[in-house]
Amino acid sequence: MMNRIKGDASLSEVHESVDISKKSLGWRRILAFFGPAYLVSVGYMDPGNWATDLAGGSRFGYALIWVLLMSNLMALLLQTLSARLGIVRGRDLAQANRETYPRPVNFLLYILAEVAIAATDLAEVLGMAIGINLLTGLPLIWGVAITVFDTFLLLFLQRLGIRKMEAFIIGLVAIVGLSFLVEIIIAKPAFADIATGLVPSLPNDQALYIAIGIIGATVMPHNLYLHSALVQTRKIAKTKEGIKQALKWSFVDSAVALNVAFLVNAAILILAATTFFKKGLVEVAEIKQAHQLLSGLLGSSVAPVLFAVALIAAGQSSTVTGTLAGQIVMEGYLRLRINPWMRRLLTRLLAIVPAILVIAIAGEKEVDSLLVLSQVILSMQLGFAIIPLIHFVSDKKTMGDYAIKPVVQVIAWLVTTILVYLNIRMLVNEATGFFAGSTNIFWKAVIIAGGAIFLGLLLYIIFYPVFSKRLKAGSIQMHPQMEGLQKLNIPSYKKIAVALDFGEQDDTLLAHAIGQGQGHAEYVLIHVVESASARILGRESDDYETRHDLARLQSYMQQLQEQGLTATCHLGFRHRAEEIVRIIKESGADMLVIGAHRHSGIKDWLYGETINSVRHELKIPILVVNL
Repeated sequence: MMNRIKGDASLSEVHESVDISKKSLGWRRILAFFGPAYLVSVGYMDPGNWATDLAGGSRFGYALIWVLLMSNLMALLLQTLSARLGIVRGRDLAQANRETYPRPVNFLLYILAEVAIAATDLAEVLGMAIGINLLTGLPLIWGVAITVFDTFLLLFLQRLGIRKMEAFIIGLVAIVGLSFLVEIIIAKPAFADIATGLVPSLPNDQALYIAIGIIGATVMPHNLYLHSALVQTRKIAKTKEGIKQALKWSFVDSAVALNVAFLVNAAILILAATTFFKKGLVEVAEIKQAHQLLSGLLGSSVAPVLFAVALIAAGQSSTVTGTLAGQIVMEGYLRLRINPWMRRLLTRLLAIVPAILVIAIAGEKEVDSLLVLSQVILSMQLGFAIIPLIHFVSDKKTMGDYAIKPVVQVIAWLVTTILVYLNIRMLVNEATGFFAGSTNIFWKAVIIAGGAIFLGLLLYIIFYPVFSKRLKAGSIQMHPQMEGLQKLNIPSYKKIAVALDFGEQDDTLLAHAIGQGQGHAEYVLIHVVESASARILGRESDDYETRHDLARLQSYMQQLQEQGLTATCHLGFRHRAEEIVRIIKESGADMLVIGAHRHSGIKDWLYGETINSVRHELKIPILVVNL
């Protein structure tokens, strides 16, 4: 279930799985770079953004489109810096933090990152549940419970590989984009009026508050962790030209993907402005309320259906990327890896439990308040991701010629200052409202203490890299000091186990085993009987398959003995992996040779994953032979 990571690769199962270095120059090579930013972009159009877009459009018409554009440019800058860290240093943001900050600080940063991911998932769970409710009429509490099953969808996608996952996400993004394109065509907005929204203006203080909400909901911390890892799925040439090319096309990938996200958010705001603001409905801020009004105001039954479908697609696409971000922060900060389905289930339950409790206790009317709360929690985490990122990509010692230029540093720190200020202001407003309406001294003390810790940690991560004389090697050292190879102790294996499945490649497995033993080892031949009788009766089984398998195993043993080799044979029953482990431990074998048939996806579910199950239980070397 859980194991300590020994390697340093981010998302190791797909690390450098897309080999760009061998592709000839041309459109195929360029397209191979595209993908990571689309997985990131879904976080900028998730259900948590919809409420602020709807509120901005219904209350102020097109006036706040410029805020969306500005926040998109901020996001493009920060995501580009995140991708630069991954491409140049080969580190994701969590790994870079672990190498820089002390262990206690890293632990706090890890907890904050996990809280941000849980808050993101909460918004996506609620968004999908609302979408299901709008489309089918199913109560919200059941819609929330249903979302737990997308754990299996993510597991399936991860088995297919990173390119298939990217294609799936792009498909969902396309559904969202096309849905709102049709909605805009039906709504028929005045494009001349839309252009006026690109001129910066804030009609009143309420518009400023909504603008803060739009910006706060746009840039999300988990996306910075995610992008720095996803770009490492591309295997590039580690040359000056190769790195420059990767940085160039990664920027193009980010620009295209984030502009798609901007157009989706703008479409939601424009739809709200055209449909609600123009008709005097200036208080439409809830997703369900917007859905209910679309049909009557636009005179089309298609519009609300597309709205609900887009909401489900946005939530589903975001939930996949949220889980990947969770894997990245756990592996990066703690160097721990758990099974993908367990990681997904844990993340989803952290989101589902509070959602179900709120709906069950307070009713469905509080769902939008819970969505707002998720965005407030995200706002708290933003500075803890952006500030270290800027430090890392500005450091010439680790980035070399690829450290960002001074002018980019100034712009990045200016953007960070604006984002952190706006988010702190939002939090202060929330806290002020609570203090004014509550007499609970305990919770007031908790808020004050939490605020002090929040500001203290923020100041620490800002100034620690500046005032420390040198960046520490890391709270957990990535590589030991290079001192040259010592005298190598070449192992000699005395008893080698061979797991045979009686396929056409048994001779290949035996040949590899003999090669490892160099003729001096004892060979333990293993086969597990998996007939119906063997599964029920175990060692008491005496069906045709059991007798036939024993005869074949003994034949192999005899042939090896005739060649002057020492060999024994053992039959196992019922569970393949468990029996292989048991026989190896009982026989005292010091090495295992096992074949891999290279099936994946649904075949793993059908045939099992013997190798992964076995290797976690054994401490001896395992030679996996591709058959």
